[in-house]
Amino acid sequence: MPEGVYLATSDELQSLIAQGRTVTETLEIARDVARKLLKAQSQDKQLDYLRTIADEFNYSLVIGQ
Repeated sequence: MPEGVYLATSDELQSLIAQGRTVTETLEIARDVARKLLKAQSQDKQLDYLRTIADEFNYSLVIGQ
């Protein structure tokens, strides 16, 4: 991975992969990706607990450079 590029993944949302130039940018992208993944899952599976996506980001992420 090039210097200055960060990658975030999540064990809880296995499809989540986000890349950014800073940790802050990477986390912002990861939040957006997580919201979209959860929304898609809720539409596909019609699961009540996924219908509301909280603004607070409470998923474990692994960030590496």
